[in-house]
Amino acid sequence: MKDDKIYEPQFSARADEIEAYADFVAVVRQLRRDCPWDREQTHESVKHLLIEEAYETVAAIDEENWDDLKKELGDIFLHVVFHSVIAEQDGRFDLAEVIQKETEKLIRRHPHVFGDVEVEDVDHVLRNWEQIKMDEGEKKSALEGVPRHLPALLRAHRVQEKAAGVGFDFPERGGAWDKVEEEIREYREKVEEGASDEEKEREFGDLLFALVNYARFTGVNPENALSRTNDRFARRFRYIEESLSRHGKRMRDVDLEEMDTYWDEAKALGL
Repeated sequence: MKDDKIYEPQFSARADEIEAYADFVAVVRQLRRDCPWDREQTHESVKHLLIEEAYETVAAIDEENWDDLKKELGDIFLHVVFHSVIAEQDGRFDLAEVIQKETEKLIRRHPHVFGDVEVEDVDHVLRNWEQIKMDEGEKKSALEGVPRHLPALLRAHRVQEKAAGVGFDFPERGGAWDKVEEEIREYREKVEEGASDEEKEREFGDLLFALVNYARFTGVNPENALSRTNDRFARRFRYIEESLSRHGKRMRDVDLEEMDTYWDEAKALGL
């Protein structure tokens, strides 16, 4: 074992952590040999499950359910190990290489921690991170690494972060808001002039993109914001349905004013 570790000794893994890790990897390897289901899986056959587990992990964080988070992180770790064991059996790479590559990358991209580079703030750290990635030749474009299959709001946010990381950004928040107002005007003009659906869609996309950019300037993650708004709307809408049901009514039997009364009640209750 190497003694010239780059990290400080107090951060070394405990003996029980090392044993738990080794036991887990051994269990996965044996499952690949002895379980008919595990044995026949491929990278392709289980890739969708990794996405599902990631979403379940995010849900646990949103709900601040720490028991669920512990479980979901374990499920994600299983997928990391499982894919690595498959690759190992196929002669492509093994888990040690996965970990080593990531360790080297973390050290290389944090010269302000493991080197002598000085940084001023978080933005400086992010700019250095993007520049290091470009210098490594890993990417031909600063936008590489943002998956196309991400939810659209999240993808817009990440694309803008990447562009800002190499200096393509409004110098201040006010410019980002001016862009929002410009896009609102343009979208409204297209609607009022009876533009084609394609034109309206393009302008609405520009408006959303501008709003996402302004959200970034104000420290708001638009994906999280809209997700919570969706949940809040659903809770209040269900409250309206349940309130009407208690009075023997259905939504189609009442007007908007009555529904709004229950909506306001839901808000007052903090739903």
